Amino acid sequence: MNLPNTLLPPRTEMVRAMLERDTSYEGVFFTAVKTTGIFCRPGCTARSPRPENVEFFAHADECLAAGYRACLRCKPLGAAAMAPEWVKRVLARVEADPEQRWSDAQLLAEGIEPLKLRRWFKQHFGTTFHAWLRTRRLGIALSGMKHGDSIDSAAFDSGYESLSGFRDAFQKSFHITPGRAANSEPLLFTRLTTPLGPMIAMAERRGLVLLEFLDQASLSGEVEALQNRFGYAVAPGHNAHLQQIEQQLAEYFAGQRTEFSVALHMPGSEFSRMVWAELSKIPYGRTTTYGAIAHLLGKPGASRAVGLANGHNRISIVVPCHRVIGADGSLTGYAGGEPRKAFLLRLENAAVQITEQLAF
Repeated sequence: MNLPNTLLPPRTEMVRAMLERDTSYEGVFFTAVKTTGIFCRPGCTARSPRPENVEFFAHADECLAAGYRACLRCKPLGAAAMAPEWVKRVLARVEADPEQRWSDAQLLAEGIEPLKLRRWFKQHFGTTFHAWLRTRRLGIALSGMKHGDSIDSAAFDSGYESLSGFRDAFQKSFHITPGRAANSEPLLFTRLTTPLGPMIAMAERRGLVLLEFLDQASLSGEVEALQNRFGYAVAPGHNAHLQQIEQQLAEYFAGQRTEFSVALHMPGSEFSRMVWAELSKIPYGRTTTYGAIAHLLGKPGASRAVGLANGHNRISIVVPCHRVIGADGSLTGYAGGEPRKAFLLRLENAAVQITEQLAF
């Protein structure tokens, strides 16, 4: 399905965002400058062009097809690009042998510049390659303890020469002692690339627990709550739920999926779970209000409480809190930012319109 440029916000809105270098529009549109032949992200720090010399596109590949070159400063192709092949090669090697130690000399022997890899991981994972590797090995140790391995065995298998060193590293990474972690539920996480910027997905054995944009201000608090209130030990890794949501998200953004089938696990209060259940019933391409949800729950005076529960939803897009709008039609209450909310609603409306046209 080819989605039309109705995904774009009004031109006046995009011009304002471009002139103010508003990074909340990351991935919502791309700025193409006719006089230079270059296209940029909305928040590019280069000198702003004159609005009459600019045209806007919804996708980077449309800019390329129109003959524009990617800006070397803001690197717009990296906004929605998957990991480059040389990074994929390293990741595949780590998955095949996660206990392997990678020195700078070994990376160079593989044709990979260590500093370049460090920068890529810092940008996309928020940590260095070697720190990510250590956490990855500790995650494997956590899995081993969950399956009956002793703490001593887990420490030795993780490459630690002392038990105290292992305990310190484990608690620093997971905010929980190895002993307590052995009785906790592992929560695995991975980074996902989307047209609206990177997201983080977290899942345990029962299903997807969290899906949020990485730049969301409330993200760290949500993760801490999962650790402290629900006893999760958070570690990088993969499972079937994470693989499934990655595939289904790609289909959603391509306009090819209107419903998600990935299993969900959403710990929270009874009222919050009731609200989240109603969110999941909102049809694709439709919107509702906080008041309407409160009415459905038999609590017509609870619009504000519904709004709070809506804001506490940890699973963006799949549990579609973006489909809830204000009673006056305003796009309010979306932690990922109003530009993203507007983009998601335009995406769904465009896909619905195409489906209806094909039906006739």
